[in-house]
Amino acid sequence: MIIDHCEGLEQSRHDVCIIGSGPAGLSLALELRRLGLSALVLESGGLQAERPIQDLSGAELADPARHDDMTIAVARRFGGTSNLWGGRCLPFDPVDFRPRPGMPDWPITLADLAPFLPTACRVVSCGEPVFEAPLPGIRANDDAFTFESLERWSGRPRVQVSHADTLAADPDIDIRLHATVVDVLFDEGGAARAVVVVRPSGERRTVPVTRLVVAAGGLETTRLLLSLQRRRPQMFGGPDGPLGRHYMGHVIGEIADITFASEALDTAFAFARDDQGWYVRRRFVPSPALQAEHNLLNVAFWPVIPRMADAGHGNALLSLAFLVLSFDPVGRALLPEALRVRHVPKAVARWPHLRNVGRDLPAAVVAGARVVWQRYGAATRLPGLFVRNPGWRYGLSYHSEQSPWAESRVRLDDRIDATGLPRLHIDYRVHENDARAVVRAHDLFAGWLARTGFGRLDYRQPAEQNVEAVMRLFGHGTHQIGTARMADTPERGVVDRNLRVFDTPNLYVASAAVLPRSGQASPTLTVVTLATRLAHHIAAEKARLGALRSAA
Repeated sequence: MIIDHCEGLEQSRHDVCIIGSGPAGLSLALELRRLGLSALVLESGGLQAERPIQDLSGAELADPARHDDMTIAVARRFGGTSNLWGGRCLPFDPVDFRPRPGMPDWPITLADLAPFLPTACRVVSCGEPVFEAPLPGIRANDDAFTFESLERWSGRPRVQVSHADTLAADPDIDIRLHATVVDVLFDEGGAARAVVVVRPSGERRTVPVTRLVVAAGGLETTRLLLSLQRRRPQMFGGPDGPLGRHYMGHVIGEIADITFASEALDTAFAFARDDQGWYVRRRFVPSPALQAEHNLLNVAFWPVIPRMADAGHGNALLSLAFLVLSFDPVGRALLPEALRVRHVPKAVARWPHLRNVGRDLPAAVVAGARVVWQRYGAATRLPGLFVRNPGWRYGLSYHSEQSPWAESRVRLDDRIDATGLPRLHIDYRVHENDARAVVRAHDLFAGWLARTGFGRLDYRQPAEQNVEAVMRLFGHGTHQIGTARMADTPERGVVDRNLRVFDTPNLYVASAAVLPRSGQASPTLTVVTLATRLAHHIAAEKARLGALRSAA
């Protein structure tokens, strides 16, 4: 049930209290309920975006050019970052869990996550967990790269919408809106005993907890933990410990174009539907052996449409899409803002786009109407726009992991928000070594395309400027990874293999902040998988304690 008040919370006796109603928080609540446990979900925002609530996440950015604005990096409303999520679904790869120089170890294996992946896929509505498929009729005579990797796409990325009936009707999933948690109270033994909740009116409530899970997104989760540490300096490894450090996103962008050598390859990389009707898309990925031999970061490539903002593409449909998305009220309603701003930068002239549309207006309108229906009217939405090029030439998008770097970090600022909670100072840093690894991957991919005869890679700048080009595009903020990472010991991380904070017996974290590496995959599916696994751990722990009490 969804309630917009805090009445009765002082008498709350739910099995688990969850801070945050994003993909992690809601998937955890749904799985706990399926296992017979009750959940209280405390959400800072309401059903819709509200500026005063969103402003609570305002932060000081050390380098605004590198980090997304907090208005598009955090969503303080019911559903959390699922309101910002594009819907790409990928698990982490086996190579992400293998020991590698300069990379922290995971305290779990891929096999520990595998049993929970099907449930996670159902929660995020992306179909069955099939992430590889051969390309019929095409085989490579060189295994340095593969095109059998699939990314799946959520047909209904707003988790709060796809599970609306259950969330609204189940009395044992108690969702409270406009309930911002600003403190956690601990007993003498170090266990979390209550949280302090603030309403927009300033009303404060102390809510008892049995087990507490912080699932408020990577940055807001870290912010709350840092605030607790400021009042209790020994927590989370102390001020010089791992909390807030190793802040990662992904290395993304385009520095080259790809031209396919055949129509069969050209048609293979558009959005397609699997046998159950869910959208998938192929990607090129290097083999683990190639990654190890050349010290590559984990990376994936795929073809994309020309830059929508560049009217030089001459495509009427792309120009029509640009014009629609550049109209702020409509564009914000149609596309998550983090994606929209990358497609429609400011100060781009509209007249060249109007000329493109005018040259082929009827076809553009028909094609545009079809795309709008497929994306916003169909039961399973089209993930994005992909327009085939008669010359089989496309931009080549890369999505690479980022190396963890202790100096890339978040800390508390001297300023406070309207609730009295300190704001964040975000010092997101990037390393040139990561850019060099991305360029090496491009060079190797270019060689593979030439050897196999599958196509050609052309850089958009002279070779000596490739690293600079990657660095110029290097910036992120929506994948908030690593600042409360998992580890085997409290010296190396904030939470253990079961996402339990090392300092307390009943405080857990479920967000991208716990991931020790970023991998090449977007983090949402792995975070939901971890949250599902956490639900089973909590249920098993409750059953174990119950059995001990019965035996006593």
